[in-house]
Amino acid sequence: MTEETMTIREMCDAFEVTPRTLRFYEAKELLSPIRQGQKRLFTKRDRARLKLILRGKRFGFSLEEIRQLLDLYDMGESEQQLNRTFELARHHLAEMEAQRDELNEAISELKVQLEWGAKQLEKRNMKPAVA
Repeated sequence: MTEETMTIREMCDAFEVTPRTLRFYEAKELLSPIRQGQKRLFTKRDRARLKLILRGKRFGFSLEEIRQLLDLYDMGESEQQLNRTFELARHHLAEMEAQRDELNEAISELKVQLEWGAKQLEKRNMKPAVA
């Protein structure tokens, strides 16, 4: 590896992804490593893009949304990219908060049901067994 490029194994180790993941992103044209026969060499640009892809996925962005943002960056549309990123991020944050609220509600309901069940089990264990 040079400072400028990394092999697929080095990328996997650095970003904790599988070779299959890197090949998938390459097939989707999100990454474009240098090809030397069967060997792939990933540039600083590829590393920056992978970092953004992984962050976008963690935040709930679809691959198509990530592609659009990366394309805007490649076209030099930094203000447009920033606006679009901000818009998407606000949308995903609202969705994540709604999911969290639904999950918190479900957890609360399950706790109530578990308390009820525990009381029922206590009652049954306290009653004498009927022969």
